[in-house]
Amino acid sequence: MAVRGTWQRVYDKVEAEIAACQIFGEFRVIETELANHLGVSRTVARDVLSRLNERGLIRKGATSHWLAGPLTARTLREKFELRSIMEPAALRLAADWMDHAQIARVCDQIESGMTKDAAELEDALMKYCLSRAPNSALVEIITNNRLLLSAMDKALSDLGLPVDTVALDQYGTLFRLIKSHQIHAATEYLREHLRILSYKSLARLKIVALIPESDSIPKYLSRV
Repeated sequence: MAVRGTWQRVYDKVEAEIAACQIFGEFRVIETELANHLGVSRTVARDVLSRLNERGLIRKGATSHWLAGPLTARTLREKFELRSIMEPAALRLAADWMDHAQIARVCDQIESGMTKDAAELEDALMKYCLSRAPNSALVEIITNNRLLLSAMDKALSDLGLPVDTVALDQYGTLFRLIKSHQIHAATEYLREHLRILSYKSLARLKIVALIPESDSIPKYLSRV
């Protein structure tokens, strides 16, 4: 298998692990341990680290070590501020390009009770609506900005925090507005939804201080 193909094959797994660990603090990413963890060469590990750096998930520290995190309250607020600017704009731009057949299907699943996960609806909003905006740079910014937030939600859910049923209801309202082509109302509703979600996410992040560090953090991550 080609080197580029190899790093692409393992990248998603590492991205999820790197993003999820950041709710617990700051970690050093050890290149040799990463290569051993994945069963790949250090060249492939470097390619993975380079991509993580491009997406803003890791950075070089003062000693040139790769560092990840921490996800702080300030970082969280800034990411939601960016979401509240970029995502309503993308939704408005995508109005004529959305996959309305899929949007109708999502609405049907919500109404039938088949969808019980707000994260699933957030992914659907990105896939069928926001990513259809005819501005690839904007879509890339939104995608990268969501990475840590999505990983935080998944990590907290894995730790046993309850499902946010209010967010589930809000996404249902948002999709119904989009389905009925009320784009202006949908963009305003999305902005308000993100404002509420920001406060809830900050509260969820504070709970982490009361929870022991996850045993699932891989060995290539060393707490700083």
